Amino acid sequence: MEPDYGDLARLVRSAAEDKKGLEPVILDVRALSSVTDYFVIVTARSAPHLRALRDEVERVAETTAGARVWRVSGTPDSGWIVQDFLGVVVHLMTEEKRRYYALELLWNDAPRVP
Repeated sequence: MEPDYGDLARLVRSAAEDKKGLEPVILDVRALSSVTDYFVIVTARSAPHLRALRDEVERVAETTAGARVWRVSGTPDSGWIVQDFLGVVVHLMTEEKRRYYALELLWNDAPRVP
């Protein structure tokens, strides 16, 4: 049975909020992407904060939903970590990287999930 990726996206957003992640957004990209169903985008204050967010998202996804991260790209020092849970791709970014890459503008046609 395929997991409910919408629920997983909301769970991941909540986990990031619990670790003081800033401006969390879920984009529903199902109609726009053949790669994933949802993007979760969260801002971190620093490299240590990125590390804490990464670890908390992975822990909560696995312990609560049984979802394991399939692949992780980036490092805390790079300012951008991408966690691929197949149907949910999580972007943890510093404010500078988030502003520069502007994923919300790039995927502007994607509905936001409340």
